[in-house]
Amino acid sequence: MADPSTLTGSQDTDAAEASSVDRTATYRTIAWRLMPLLVICYVVSFIDRTNIGIAQQGLERDLGFGSAVYGLGVTLFFVGFILFEVPSSALLARIGARKTLVRIMASWGAVTVATSLVQNEITFYIARFLLGVAEAGFFPGALYFLSRWFPSDRRTRMTAVFFAGVPISGVVGSLMSGGIMHTFGGVAGLADWQWLFVIEGIPPIVLAGVVLLWLVDEPGQARWLTPAQRAAVRADLDADQRRKGDEEAAGGHGGLRIALRDPKVWIIGLCACGAYTLANAVSFWTPRIIAEAGVGDVLDLGLFSALPPLLGIVVMLIVGRHSDRTLERRWHAALSWTVAALAMVALSVSSGSVIVVVTLLAVLAAAHYSGLTVFYSIPSIYLGERAAATGIALVTSMGSFAAAASPSLLGFIQAGTGSLALGLQISAGIVLLAVALLLLGVKASDLRERRSP
Repeated sequence: MADPSTLTGSQDTDAAEASSVDRTATYRTIAWRLMPLLVICYVVSFIDRTNIGIAQQGLERDLGFGSAVYGLGVTLFFVGFILFEVPSSALLARIGARKTLVRIMASWGAVTVATSLVQNEITFYIARFLLGVAEAGFFPGALYFLSRWFPSDRRTRMTAVFFAGVPISGVVGSLMSGGIMHTFGGVAGLADWQWLFVIEGIPPIVLAGVVLLWLVDEPGQARWLTPAQRAAVRADLDADQRRKGDEEAAGGHGGLRIALRDPKVWIIGLCACGAYTLANAVSFWTPRIIAEAGVGDVLDLGLFSALPPLLGIVVMLIVGRHSDRTLERRWHAALSWTVAALAMVALSVSSGSVIVVVTLLAVLAAAHYSGLTVFYSIPSIYLGERAAATGIALVTSMGSFAAAASPSLLGFIQAGTGSLALGLQISAGIVLLAVALLLLGVKASDLRERRSP
């Protein structure tokens, strides 16, 4: 079979064969080859990012960390994330997504294990900051990787599959974290939360080696595709670039400059502030909200925290598929976020019943995951191939500013008032502002797509 260096010389021949290739079968082959591993990596990423939600009880018991300390720790994760997100992502087009993902995963695994050694607030803050530094670039790197394999009309479906890692991590992570703390507390002289970080820090280190051996950066390097299949995928991706009319394709400026000069990137970045505010409420505060409803046992807390993401998985895949079928993005994201904002307001005034709280959290999670899936398909639709990685990183970094601010805000409000109600209401208002900006600032004509063959 020809190696990638011979593909250019045979491009015309392969292009003729590409027209007869079964696209559906080809992209199904690619999806089954790539997506399971990417989803597993994303699951592990979110588990290691959010496991302090379950560990919080142990940290408060052993080290005296209250809500304000917890919220600032979450904030510092995003500070590190923001500072290194764009620099990390800028390396993508230069060294490839595979090597970038390997570096990131090995780093965050090591930091997660080291978090078991924290002894006070300062070392806790340092560990959270370094985890943000280590994880920076993983999310845009994975989305950029998908943009190198799937044309835009198929990408949202794959993005939805990838984002399934978030609710899956909520289910698996909550159950696993609760189980680890319940089972291993006191073993070998380590506290339950210490075992949590040690055990959950090992998988990303192992997965880094799997990614290095299993993935390749682009279709031209995929020996498991036929030459005609490689040519067909390349033709679809090239057609995407021509439709975008990106000045980069005509020899314009580099990706960073294109992204910085595009006002839509900044508009979508501000929308991402609402998305990340919502994400924090779901990912970091769900255990606390359930605990305030009267669930005290760490094993029960993990079980109840796992229920909302189950609904989120189903709804997210349905919404992502419908968005691909209709090629409509704005309203799918906007309506999802509106439902999420209403659920947050309802949570802030709920009676405190565990059943009511978990039901509202399920609606909140489903709406959040659905909106996020569609929203993050938008940047790659109109940004060029090199600009996509940087543009997504800029959007993510802007959203991360809200992600950095909101945990501390909610933590200090909870510490000061004894309740998260006001924090949830403020967060809902930010989400609704993002909805308005998305609908008014991004025109439907900016997101026109054509179906690939």
